[in-house]
Parts: sequence; C-alpha cells; structure tokens
Amino acid sequence: MLVGLGVLVFVLAAREGRDRPVSISATRALRQNLSSWITTNGKVEPVEPHMIQAQLTTFIESVTVKEGQTVNGGQLLMTLDSKDLKTELAHMREQLVAAENERKIAASGGSREEIAQLDSDLAKTNAEIDRLRSERDSLERLYSEQAATRQEVEQTKTALAKAEADKRLIAEKRSAILERSKPQAERATLRIEEARNSIQSLEDKLKAAQVTAPAAGTVYSLPARASTYVHTGDLLAELADLRRIRVRVFVDEPELGSLNEGQAVEITWEALPDRTWNGLVDQLPKTIVARGSRNVGEVLCSVDNKTGALLPNTNVNVRIRTGRRENSLTLARAAVRGEGNTRYVFVVEQGRLRKRQVKVGTSNATAYEVLSGIEENDIVAFPGASEFQDGMLVTVTPEK
Repeated sequence: MLVGLGVLVFVLAAREGRDRPVSISATRALRQNLSSWITTNGKVEPVEPHMIQAQLTTFIESVTVKEGQTVNGGQLLMTLDSKDLKTELAHMREQLVAAENERKIAASGGSREEIAQLDSDLAKTNAEIDRLRSERDSLERLYSEQAATRQEVEQTKTALAKAEADKRLIAEKRSAILERSKPQAERATLRIEEARNSIQSLEDKLKAAQVTAPAAGTVYSLPARASTYVHTGDLLAELADLRRIRVRVFVDEPELGSLNEGQAVEITWEALPDRTWNGLVDQLPKTIVARGSRNVGEVLCSVDNKTGALLPNTNVNVRIRTGRRENSLTLARAAVRGEGNTRYVFVVEQGRLRKRQVKVGTSNATAYEVLSGIEENDIVAFPGASEFQDGMLVTVTPEK
C-alpha cells in the first residue's frame, strides 16, 4: 500500500515537471535572398608585372625614381656605371678600322709600297721589251742588207729574252703576293666580323646602362640603391599597372567542386578594413598544390582596383559566391539539427515542440535554404540547456 502510494507520488511529480514550460529562444523561417560563399585567403599580384633586371655587372651610378612612383614607358629609372664599357667600345672600334685596312691591303694584292714597286718594275720591263723588239726588227732588216752583223742581232735577241723573262718573274711575284694575300684577307674578314659583333654587344650593353621603364605603371618594388654593386640578372625594380591586378586565391580541395568561372568575388584587406573590392573568378585551378598543411587549388580572380589601393604581394581575405537563391525560405543554421544524413528541427506549435524532418538546399555561414518540412513564418527553436523532446511544453523568450 505504501509502495503504491510512493509510485503514484513520483508519477504525478514527473508529470508536473514535464508540464512545466521550458524557456527557449527561437527564430522564424523567412523568405529572403540567400547567397552561399567560400571564405578563404589569397595574395594580390599584377596582371602584367615587369621585372627589371641588371644587364651588366657593375655599380649603380644613380637612381632617379622612388618606390611607389608612377612612371611613363621609356622613362629613365636609373643609370649603371659604364666607363669600362665606353673604353672597351673605343678599343674595339680601333680594332675594326685596323682589320678593315688589313683586308683592303690584302684584297689589293699586298702593301702599297710592294705593289708600287712591282708596277714600276713592270712598266720599265715593258718599255725595255718594246725597245728591244724594235731594235731587233731593225737589226734583222739591216742584216739582210748586210749593214749589220749576226752577232749584233743575236745580242739584241738575248737581251729581249732576258727582258721577257724579267716580266714573267714580275708576274710570278705578283701572283705569289695574291696567293699569300688570300688567307690574310680571310683572317682580316673574320676579325672584322668579330669586331662588329663585339661592338654591337657593347653598344647594347651601353644602352642597357640607361635603365628605362618598359611600360607605363607604378614602381611597386625598388631594391636598387645608388653606389651598390649588382650582377647580371639581379632584380633592380618591379613595375606594373596597378589598376590591373588579380588575386591568387587559395581554395581548399573539398570546396573546389562548387567553383565556376564568372562567380562574384569580394576582397577585404586588414590594412583597410572599411574597403571592399569586387571581382570575378577568371581561371580555375589545373592542379592541387600543398600550401603548408593545406591542399589547395589556386584560383585566379580579376579585381577592380582603379584607385590602385590594393598593392602587389598583399595578403587578403577572399569570399567567393558559389550560389544565390532568390526569395528562398531560409532558416538559421543553429536551428537545424542532424542525425546521420537526416536533418530536423523543432517547431513551436501552440506552446509545444513538434519535431519535423526538413530538406535543405544551399547554405552559407549563417543560414540554410529550406526546401521542405516547414512553412514561412514557422517558429523554430534554437538548441538550449534542456534536451528537447517532441511535445515538450515551452515558452519562447522574446529577442532582446
């Protein structure tokens, strides 16, 4: 009898506790435009950067611009020391003149003095041959008339033969000089080509000593300093049109499937917290790369930077809008619960909780799109300190 009475008291107490309303907070299912976003980070880079490198190994003579300065294409940025180049160029020009003179001499058959001597000897020999031939003819006529002796005729013929032999010797000397001059002319031609190539290279280097802007833009990096020594290939400056930039966005591998070209992008920078830059997805990643502990795809996004406020190499925060639903039924994420692959909510109806299974669509950091399971303006409970049960009596705490 006493045991039965105790059980009855316990049941009545439990029923009284169950029927006592539990205070909860709740939200309302509303229709609104819902956008889903991927939030990550990225790095600003110019679309067409110009890396200006030293073409000489020498000292920097002067720097005529400052970092952050806007310049025109062709404007002088700095001057490299070129005194040694000018000296070497003058020497190579002298070498070129000497080689051209040598080839000219070789092509003409020898030195001017040597050729002049041979020409003089040849002229004298030809004159002597003409004289001796005339004398021979005269003596032969006189001999036929018995007015000259055979000895006189033979002496003249001997002298003529000697003169003709001298002429042949002069011709042989001239041929020998020409044969000797051919390789000299070839060697001189090679030296001319080498000298011209060296002069062209030195003139190019001399031109490179005047470092100019390859295009109009902003000098956003200027490691070069006057009087410092640089080697060929050292970076002197970086230049770009900062109105045309892009952001290299690092998206985690699982989120890449929701990306498409043309999606809207929002960029923020902690240095300018009140500013937002808008852009579009330009290029999706072709591969996955390791970035620290993350595996990411590098997404290229074009960004409007007309004022040039976003600087190259800046680390920025990025949001990519991966979906947008117009006039969707939405519910706060915190009000949606899950069991395995099933999602459900607790709707407040006439002061009691009713458990309902829901189907959700797109989402963002704060809300779900609800496709079925509840209606617009339904009041849905947020999780609280008490474990919710279907039919639980509740009172909704007004929002402050």
